[in-house]
Amino acid sequence: MAIDQDVEELLIMGDSDLIIRQAQGEWETRDVKLIPYKQHMEDLSRRFKSVEFRYIPHFHKKLADALATLASMLPYPGNAHIDPLEIQIREKHGYCNTVEEEPNVQPWYNDIKIFLTTKEYPEQASGDQKRIIRRLASSFFLRGEVLYKRTLDLNLLRYVDVEESRRIMY
Repeated sequence: MAIDQDVEELLIMGDSDLIIRQAQGEWETRDVKLIPYKQHMEDLSRRFKSVEFRYIPHFHKKLADALATLASMLPYPGNAHIDPLEIQIREKHGYCNTVEEEPNVQPWYNDIKIFLTTKEYPEQASGDQKRIIRRLASSFFLRGEVLYKRTLDLNLLRYVDVEESRRIMY
């Protein structure tokens, strides 16, 4: 197809490190069934000015698949220009839930933190509120002054106040 369209430069991307390295000539092709394919690929490569092989790790392939699925669900606006997405890969996963800041008010999890520290309830707490605090506190734990929540998939969520969230985010 690329030959029929007079393509001069070709970029071939694949998610098999073995195949990409064999095509680049870095690794030897030993499988007898693959040798004719490699020879055919080399013959075809001579028809282009340049041919580059690039390995795409599975993570990037999964991300591309997810983006393609998302794109297929959205209507394309015709000839409108769509800016490219910039995606950064982080070493750690992050979850962020935001709650609006209220001046001079303790964070919503303050009662849970106090209960874990002192086993005491707020003075105005009713019987139902005490039971709710005990139930919620069962999935939290303190490490020093830092409050964490255990999730079903064994991750830990760290709870921060407004000031600490500003330090982290900005």
